Amino acid sequence: MIRLIALLAFAPLAAHAQTEFDCVMDPAELVQVGSPVAGLLAEVPVARGQEVRQGEVLARLTSDFEEATLGLLQVRSESEAALEAQRARLELVQGRYDRTQELMSRGVATQDQMAEVEAELATATSLVAQAELEREVALRELDRARAALDQRVIRAPLDGLVFERRLTAGEYLTSDGYVASLVQLDPLHVEAFLPVDLYAEVAEGQEVTIRPAAPVEGDYTGTIIVRDRVFDAASGTFGVRVELPNPDGTLPAGHRCILDLG
Repeated sequence: MIRLIALLAFAPLAAHAQTEFDCVMDPAELVQVGSPVAGLLAEVPVARGQEVRQGEVLARLTSDFEEATLGLLQVRSESEAALEAQRARLELVQGRYDRTQELMSRGVATQDQMAEVEAELATATSLVAQAELEREVALRELDRARAALDQRVIRAPLDGLVFERRLTAGEYLTSDGYVASLVQLDPLHVEAFLPVDLYAEVAEGQEVTIRPAAPVEGDYTGTIIVRDRVFDAASGTFGVRVELPNPDGTLPAGHRCILDLG
């Protein structure tokens, strides 16, 4: 009876003294890269296991129509013939208006002649404004065509590793499909569950030690970035996430580890 009382007295202390917990090292991001538009894949120049940088081309959709449209709009936007013609006409009408105004001051031109040239000046001014607007619209249409063509190029949204190449050239990419999966390995996110007794002793920003399971060796320092504020009542635990720097990519993702609170 005395031995049982002693064990019960020391049981909370033993549980509280535990500082090492099982954990898993996961990628910081797992992204299935798709496209805002559907289409036939012209090329997929990446392979599984290849490292890619943000902005690097992962795939291209066929874009003959978009390229032709872009060329047409580029020619139209670069042409200033219509605008220059209207400006020349406005300059001519402005000269007539100035001469008529001078003749009016001398009493040579009539009021009807002045009204007529004023109407011509207003029309010429309006036509110049319309030509300028049409040129501005052409430039905006050119920008839209460039954006449409750019949508046919699928780029990496982050620095990472090609985890899966799902499609290849000649296959059709649907609007809800994806061509490849990327994983971000720097940093890694270490996930662990700790007993609720330690909740008050764990804080975001706290440094901890991560020991990967064999065959990976070594101790690595990470920082707690998430401390769940919702407990799991069934297990009496709460989750934490540790950010673990992995600049050279030596630590694998999806590997078990030990989290040591120290």
